Amino acid sequence: MSLTVDQATPADASVISQLVQEIEIHYGSADILPDSEQVEMINRWLFGDKPAAWVLLARDHDRVVGMAAYSYHWPAAAAEASMFLKELFVREGDRRRGVANLLMQRLYDIARSEGCTRVEWQTETTNQDAQAFYASLGAKVHDGKVFYRVQV
Repeated sequence: MSLTVDQATPADASVISQLVQEIEIHYGSADILPDSEQVEMINRWLFGDKPAAWVLLARDHDRVVGMAAYSYHWPAAAAEASMFLKELFVREGDRRRGVANLLMQRLYDIARSEGCTRVEWQTETTNQDAQAFYASLGAKVHDGKVFYRVQV
């Protein structure tokens, strides 16, 4: 096993699209967009003039085995910024090999180098595996917030 983690580039749009489809299937969605539409959105939101997020890709040699999608929140505390992990995903056959841990450690390194004071994320209340993994990293559940969503 030779795991590496690097920033995604426009050349990775197609594999990111495949991962997003796998994520949708993992969460039970039947609404999978055509690959061409998804690649177009990925290029716009990740590699366009105003990126909304960034993606790290974990690879075992040349094969992509996982990803972490993140952005920044401001303000975090006072005028500081925080990193927000939107999605951490490891392909089913590659789980429990240290991929997620490697992605998280790289996120922490990036957050520190960017001057962020914290990394934040959320998970489904029913996702016990994710909660156990995050607890193994020393992360604590922050129950001081209520999550809201409005479809626009």
